[in-house]
Amino acid sequence: MTYQAPVKDMLFCMTELAAIERIAALPGFEDAGLDTAQAVLEECARFTEGVVAPLNVAGDRQPAWWQDGSVTTTPGFADAYRQFGEGGWQGLQHPADFAGQGLPKTIAAACSEMVNSANLSFALCAILTDGAIEALLTAGSRELKDTYLPRMISGEWTGTMNLTEPQAGSDLALVRTRAEPQDDGSYKVYGTKIFITYGEHDMAANIVHLVLARLPGAPEGVKGISLFVVPKFLVNADGTLGDRNDVQCVSIEHKLGIKASPTAVLQFGDNGGAIGYLVGEQNRGLEYMFVMMNAARYAVGLQGIAVAERASQLAGAYAKERVQSRPVDGSLPAAAPIVHHPDVQRMLLTMRAQTEGCRALAIAAAAACDAGHAHPDAEVRRREQAFFEFLVPLVKGYSTEMSLEVTSLGVQVHGGMGFIEETGAAQHYRDARILTIYEGTTAIQANDFVGRKTVRDGGALARAFAQEIATVEALLRQRGSEAAQAMALRLSVAREAFLEVVGWMVANVRSDPNAVFAGSVPYLMLAGNLAVGWQMGRALLAAEDRLATGDDPVFMRRKITVARFYADHILTRVPGLRDSIVTGSEAIVEMALEDF
Repeated sequence: MTYQAPVKDMLFCMTELAAIERIAALPGFEDAGLDTAQAVLEECARFTEGVVAPLNVAGDRQPAWWQDGSVTTTPGFADAYRQFGEGGWQGLQHPADFAGQGLPKTIAAACSEMVNSANLSFALCAILTDGAIEALLTAGSRELKDTYLPRMISGEWTGTMNLTEPQAGSDLALVRTRAEPQDDGSYKVYGTKIFITYGEHDMAANIVHLVLARLPGAPEGVKGISLFVVPKFLVNADGTLGDRNDVQCVSIEHKLGIKASPTAVLQFGDNGGAIGYLVGEQNRGLEYMFVMMNAARYAVGLQGIAVAERASQLAGAYAKERVQSRPVDGSLPAAAPIVHHPDVQRMLLTMRAQTEGCRALAIAAAAACDAGHAHPDAEVRRREQAFFEFLVPLVKGYSTEMSLEVTSLGVQVHGGMGFIEETGAAQHYRDARILTIYEGTTAIQANDFVGRKTVRDGGALARAFAQEIATVEALLRQRGSEAAQAMALRLSVAREAFLEVVGWMVANVRSDPNAVFAGSVPYLMLAGNLAVGWQMGRALLAAEDRLATGDDPVFMRRKITVARFYADHILTRVPGLRDSIVTGSEAIVEMALEDF
């Protein structure tokens, strides 16, 4: 089955949950209302469905390959990436000052989901370039911005993020790559970086590596890390490409999934030193890199939604075609398509509810980000940015964990054929598996959500989040429909469970941190489940309102049914998670280390 972009659902989220017309009222976004959003999404759908999606299977079967320091990507990728750049898709949300289109993140997020649904491996190059662009916009000098940003935003050059080293993993305090200052103001960089997505490829004329390294005499640990631009090719004063820099790809990884995306091992400085340029101030590299990481973490959450959407479409189509067994209610006299069977319906609805719910949360978060950057009131900007940052670990952590459940169900719907590569279900499952790992594992997201987002302010922001949900509950209770009443009940129970956990964590984090952090991932899953339920509650209200006016009744009834299913089958997981967090830590921390 070919991919079909869910434009209608995306526009519903933008209109009803992200309030796109209010975003269009913000300074700089005046031309980014619903008409613009619809036009952009429809054009993106045409591009992703027609150009990018057909390369997905080919990328899995003919992965990127390395030879003598060079990487050749899957046939068709280079041409597709050229079209991607020429279409303006790389620059969608970046400033017009550097040849971007300056559209809000709310619109760009939906387009990113489409590209990732069409081809997860292909889309990764753009995600890393986006992160590098954001870091340079934040901390780069005017000279660095003028030299690199226009060509990165145009898609002519791509970007990477170089954090991990063989001995360091996610612990950046152990970074050993070093940078030595030169008389001309540049630096020479020496070291090895691993797991560098699109660290070498043949799709762009230059690759702009953003590299964490230590300067001589820098403080130990993360406080002594600086950030450098180290291009594959040096750039002449007139903007043309000069000599090849001293950075080499010594290998690429052989992976379970996303095989078409080259994951490189890069060696800097083996032949005299790689020329680099300091970004911002010395020893503030981790701070700047977090700009890239936050952008990338949100984008990886979108990847989870994207691959779940693709798996859901494939499973739904298969269930309507695969004939097996008579319906249990005797409604048909012979074997029927498996979509008639209640458990298959349950699986398909689980896939759809999880996917649509996480999409709703991601688009609502994007709207908060847009307001956090562009609202004219400083206090509103502060509040919206804090709320966006609160949601990022949920979008990343919950959506990617969700994608594992959904793609696994996709295999299950296919039965034995799901285990056969030719159906495509297995590729989605394999591709999704990395999403909970890179750009910070689920545990790293969860530790951040506990430490920085919940207990640091005594639970104030978490309780404010719960109050927003309580407001939606009140609106649902005013409705007469069974769906609204069920959603109100399930949301209320889940919200109260969330508040119990917040109170317990705040009370115990100092006296028993091991117990609190033993429940960090379940807490993230609880909060993510609740946050998605909140958006599904809002979607239910909006769909009922629009149904009452006769607006697209088939679509609106489906939205109501999917929201009701989420309430009854997915929100109901929350109380069990609460119990495992609050009362289940002893079974974890009591085990002697030698017994593991």
